[in-house]
Amino acid sequence: MRNKLEAELKDLKKEVLRMGQMVSEMIDSAVLSLVRQDPALAQQVIDRDDEIDRLLITIEMRCLQLMALQQPMARDLRTVGTGLKIVTDLERMADHATDIAEVTQKLAGEPLIKPLIDIPRMATLAQEMVRAALDAFVDEDEAAARAMIARDHEMDALYKAVFDELVEMMERDPRVVRQATHLLHVAGWLERIGDHATNLGEWTIYQLTGELSNLNT
Repeated sequence: MRNKLEAELKDLKKEVLRMGQMVSEMIDSAVLSLVRQDPALAQQVIDRDDEIDRLLITIEMRCLQLMALQQPMARDLRTVGTGLKIVTDLERMADHATDIAEVTQKLAGEPLIKPLIDIPRMATLAQEMVRAALDAFVDEDEAAARAMIARDHEMDALYKAVFDELVEMMERDPRVVRQATHLLHVAGWLERIGDHATNLGEWTIYQLTGELSNLNT
């Protein structure tokens, strides 16, 4: 029974990692579609959201079956519970990537009011945080989870830079308000993805220690 449970938990981690990779790709493609003003690429992101939703249900069912049939205890039970929490955060990240792709479509054919520099940086950081969080979960590495959470300060600083610049542009020229507002939303969604990534780290720490703390301060 123990060997079967260990195999099931290993498969669960693989499925969570696969979902995380898909979400990371969505984030990358969504922001790339905005930078390139490519509505077709944006549509690919939007279409993929349904795939994420289906995978979420599949993993949730696997977790529930594990709890019902294998009756994991202590740390094993926390691993299953952490898997359930992580995929919920991943699904919300996918929703934000879809939101960004929809902005691309709204701005299609409209010249950008400024070159996008910090927004792509935010996307890259978000992907790095997601990958690091998932690696920490799979490897059961508390130190790596804490190091990833600490990077949220970088995300907050980038968001503030984008926010300040766009607000200043709107104050100078009311004609840019519509597009600048959309770009502010994009930056806000990326910042939220960073918050969800810190949630992944916090749940991994809970899995390993049994203690749940809010480290996103």
